[in-house]
Amino acid sequence: MLELYQFELSEYCEKVRFILDYKGLEYRKIEVTPGLGQLEVFRLSGQRQVPVLKDGGRVVADSTAIVRYLEEQYPDRPILPTDAKQKALTLILEEWADEAIGINARKALVSAVSDSQSFRTSLLPSSTPPFLKNLVGAVPGEVLNALATGMGATGEVVKNAKDALKQDLDSLVVLLADSPYLTGSQPTLADFAVAAMTLYIKFPDGPYLDIPGDLRGKGVPGLAENPAYASFFTWRDRLYQSFRKPLGDQAISDTAPTRIQID
Repeated sequence: MLELYQFELSEYCEKVRFILDYKGLEYRKIEVTPGLGQLEVFRLSGQRQVPVLKDGGRVVADSTAIVRYLEEQYPDRPILPTDAKQKALTLILEEWADEAIGINARKALVSAVSDSQSFRTSLLPSSTPPFLKNLVGAVPGEVLNALATGMGATGEVVKNAKDALKQDLDSLVVLLADSPYLTGSQPTLADFAVAAMTLYIKFPDGPYLDIPGDLRGKGVPGLAENPAYASFFTWRDRLYQSFRKPLGDQAISDTAPTRIQID
């Protein structure tokens, strides 16, 4: 069985999960422990980032490399168009989603975490002890903002990220106004990449991620609930409902942080 070494709340892991589900492939999720687990990921793949896919004796790191590997090895239900121009557009949109939407969404999420105690504690794993949730929730937003600024996420950086996301969402609304998918009449890698990279802007409302129930449907204030983007999130909801397996139907999952066993 395929094994996906992942972080449940990683948008890049979500892109891979979307495609695994779309192709109907059985896979085992292995949640990687930050720090120690990443050292073992390095032993497995030569780098520390997730996602990493293990297919028998083959190990593939990086979400883009993984999805292209899956397309080559498991060609049923293709995610790349056969038409050369549509394929080129699909690959451009995937890169745009990864390098623009995904990165800016992370910056915007930093602001939401700092500003909202309830949102902050909801992001913690469901197994987090109540006393630790209370401790995290009690940290003043000003302290978190100061820490974020120290890591480069200044107020101006966050504002610029939100402005860029508004422009991206405006563009997506226009692109999807008269088309069921971004590059044609069938879903492609572009659609799954965009859906995954907007994960932090607004978490899906359905049972697709192992997250607290009160986090579902929540997201970055000013973006997640903005009526101007309702049609986009309605489109994304349909994509989830059509192609993403709910938690109960997904393949075997190790939900607890796991030390990776290297063969």
